[in-house]
Amino acid sequence: MSLLLAPLMVLWPAAAVAALADGRRRPVGWAAAGVLAAVVALLAALAVRVATSGPVEVVAGGWPADVGIRLRADALGALLALISDAVVLTALVHGVVSRRSTRLFPALMLFLTVGLTGLFLTGDVFSFYVFFELAMISAYALAASGREGRMVGSALIFAVVNLLGSFLFLIATAALYRATGTLEMLAVAERARGIDPNTAAVIAVLYFVAFGVKLGLFPFHFWLPSVYASAPPAVAAVLAGALANIGAYGLLRFQAGLLPRELALAAGILVGIGTVTIIYGAVQAIGRRDAREVLAYSAIGHAGYVLVALGLGGRVALAAAALFTVTNALNKALLFLAVDLRGPLVGAAFAVGAFSVAGVPPSAGFFGKASLFDAGVQASSAPTVLLLFVGGALTFVYLFQIYQHSYWRPPQDHHRAPRGARVVVAALAVLVLAVGLWPEPLLALSDQAGDAGDEGERAHGA
Repeated sequence: MSLLLAPLMVLWPAAAVAALADGRRRPVGWAAAGVLAAVVALLAALAVRVATSGPVEVVAGGWPADVGIRLRADALGALLALISDAVVLTALVHGVVSRRSTRLFPALMLFLTVGLTGLFLTGDVFSFYVFFELAMISAYALAASGREGRMVGSALIFAVVNLLGSFLFLIATAALYRATGTLEMLAVAERARGIDPNTAAVIAVLYFVAFGVKLGLFPFHFWLPSVYASAPPAVAAVLAGALANIGAYGLLRFQAGLLPRELALAAGILVGIGTVTIIYGAVQAIGRRDAREVLAYSAIGHAGYVLVALGLGGRVALAAAALFTVTNALNKALLFLAVDLRGPLVGAAFAVGAFSVAGVPPSAGFFGKASLFDAGVQASSAPTVLLLFVGGALTFVYLFQIYQHSYWRPPQDHHRAPRGARVVVAALAVLVLAVGLWPEPLLALSDQAGDAGDEGERAHGA
């Protein structure tokens, strides 16, 4: 069995079996976690192979290439599949040890992972949409899994808004097929230059709005704070640390990889929207006192950095966007999992996550911010460099407010949680530090991920 097919072949039957079991029983949760651990190990092996030998490609079922489902793993897809599935694994373990697992929680986590893994590793737009919808449906069910009315209401908003994004994605995909005659991504990238500029511009805008809604970019962010603030910690960590990666990946793959000419023409607009998103998210976070709301607006603000990198363009900036997405996923997962816990160990872990989000060495987040700084310098963009300093300072302010309010006070009984949950958070903090101390593998893979921008550079040069 191909290393590229193996993760999906393991996940599909495991998710189906888990759906028939009672997820409230801890053995079911641990079995699901074991499956996810195996998938993460397979994806790590796939990432190593991609890093050393280049992209891996296979057509499922032995069908002809223009008929069967094409799976393709390059550095960008393998990297985001690995980090997203690792975040889901961590959140699942956290939910199991916290005894907050509902009947369908393990199954939904597995189905979500099927969707995430498939969309990051697919080679055609239609398969991307199928896996995309599977991930979104699973996320909606997870967000609505609580009994509180606020959670159900927020999940409904989440579903409606993302249905709108899916509708726009379908329109753009239909137009793309009409213009190019194919939905295979490599073929689309080759034929995109022949598309009528007006048609291509409309397609690019539709894709941008669809993924902007998923990523929570300003002004498409209105659904995000209530959903993130009301979801259980494990679900919020998945939404911010795994599901949000779809938006970043979509912008990198579809805008930079498939429609580079339109990306180059809209560079200034993208930088402007990204700048507003960063400042807006930070200012709103500073004005909040509830830790969950602060982290929700922080997620909005940090989505803007990806857009700024896209606007800068070029291999260095796109590699920086991929690296920042990975480190931001780890940081957000750590902070959301820690937000309801107390104790010295959790306080130290939260501090690690806060410093990483602010870009303080030796955390993983330092390299995410440093790569963006390097992209700004190479693009001779002084405003971008200044924006990174201002954004980092504002981030430090609102996260210090959370730490001061939550971890400098004596712990209350209702904040106590099983020791296992605190150990999971501490382990994730150690991982954030480990990546910061030994960043070479991540830097190498993210540098290769910048190849998604090669088409953009050639189109811009043309």
